[in-house]
Amino acid sequence: MTWINDHWSEIFTLARSHVWLAGVPLILGLLIALPLGWAARRWSRVYPVLISVSGLLYTIPSLALFVLMPIIIPGTRVLDPINVVIAMTVYTVALLVRTVADGLGSVPDSTLQAAQAMGYRGFRRFFGVELPLAVPVIAAGLRVAAVSNVSIVSVASLIGVPQLGNLLTDGYDRFITAEIVAGIVACVVLALIFDGVILLGQRLLTPWQRAQGGRA
Repeated sequence: MTWINDHWSEIFTLARSHVWLAGVPLILGLLIALPLGWAARRWSRVYPVLISVSGLLYTIPSLALFVLMPIIIPGTRVLDPINVVIAMTVYTVALLVRTVADGLGSVPDSTLQAAQAMGYRGFRRFFGVELPLAVPVIAAGLRVAAVSNVSIVSVASLIGVPQLGNLLTDGYDRFITAEIVAGIVACVVLALIFDGVILLGQRLLTPWQRAQGGRA
């Protein structure tokens, strides 16, 4: 506890960097996965291709992806945090494309037909009916992606990008158990915060579920 009390400022600074490296890719990945998931749902022949390709992206080892980023994106260096953001966005897209497609597929056909009969077509139907009803499924996938991002970002400490993973590597190198424990606890707390924010967003975007719960 003494080490933690003496290093609150450092832990907070690393946590703030960790939030940026894990949180920004969540938003970017969702924005990219939405049209891809819609396309996979819209065209049946595209579905297996998009799902397979996006799934394969998640099999790329994180450390290798971080190191290869300067080759993929000329002008950047290994230590550029932007490389971690892009790599984590790739992982987020890999997790969310199937989730978005399945979420849109969970909307009952009867609901879509009713919306069409009421004049909802194209983007209006997507944003007004399909996407809101798919929110619970998409939020479930986003929660998985959030926890995964918080965990994987820690690996970036091995290439020198500062975040909470630094507490793990530095604590291991210097045999400081309290530092390692602080890193683990901070990552868990951060994952719980991400999860809570997503749950709150889901609750705000699906008021009908609260109404159904109240009547139950």
